[in-house]
Amino acid sequence: DHLFRIIRSLREDGKGIIYITHKMNELFEIADEFSVFRDGKYISTCNSADVTRDDIIRMMVGREITQMFPKEPAQIGDVVLSAKGLTLNGVFRDVSFDLRAGEILGFAGLVGSGRSNVAETVFGVTPADAGTIELFGKHVDVSSPSIAMAHGMAFLTEDRKETGCFLLLDIQENAQMAVLQQRYVNLGFVQQEKLNKAAAEMANRLRVRTPDMNEPIINLSGGNQQKVLICRWLMTNPKILILDEPTRGIDVGAKAEIHRLISQLAGQGVAIIMISSEMPEVLGMSDRIVVLHEGRVTGILDRAEADQVKIMELASR
Repeated sequence: DHLFRIIRSLREDGKGIIYITHKMNELFEIADEFSVFRDGKYISTCNSADVTRDDIIRMMVGREITQMFPKEPAQIGDVVLSAKGLTLNGVFRDVSFDLRAGEILGFAGLVGSGRSNVAETVFGVTPADAGTIELFGKHVDVSSPSIAMAHGMAFLTEDRKETGCFLLLDIQENAQMAVLQQRYVNLGFVQQEKLNKAAAEMANRLRVRTPDMNEPIINLSGGNQQKVLICRWLMTNPKILILDEPTRGIDVGAKAEIHRLISQLAGQGVAIIMISSEMPEVLGMSDRIVVLHEGRVTGILDRAEADQVKIMELASR
């Protein structure tokens, strides 16, 4: 709100402003007119009063997205991950939750609530100071990511450029990074042809737009970089997938594709933790929602009872 007040003040002073955003609500609140680009090409310029949100989406993706959050019903199975009393001193405390096969468990909360920190602890990046983690009914000391991966876990980090992509490497190398010690190695030698084929098939499945697999990942759009990182983790055949801000900073078309993939994975029995700052995404995709405030769980809501008001009440206690 403060930013928008400044922008309006500048506009009243006669300044011209270019405002770039992926967020539709911001577009309608601040823009007098807007121009749409898709795949590096100019599409159209319109007055904001003359179009709807759906009109913009059609221009951005070149097709209609009838359901922004295409969540399909999935059979929820047994508990595959149980966190009890997880505590990381000075960051979060006494965090407990269960995750079931086929479930999408959303994590919601304001900035600084500890959502990403909990995910990093579950994956062994920052081991807990107290509490326990059970995987498939057995206590596991998840003290490193390698231990987490050995038990079928995968983790898509929040910041793809800082902690996800190897920006100077190509798509092939980025996609293969998590499986070099697994089934594609024989007697200490990488089975490169088999690995290349698997990476290409996964990239095709996720519709990564690229001239070829040797393209440096830094040249791709944010949405395609995100897809490559998802390729990396899906190649490990995870049983538990942690997604931290899976659609941050990508266009609505790529978002819909990633949402559809998440739903399909849940339908195949993959247990998913999805952390998101976007309330509609959390509400639209989650079977249950864990809400955190200042490092502690303030509530766990079922899909049927969750709404923005309840989540915000729990997130700001």
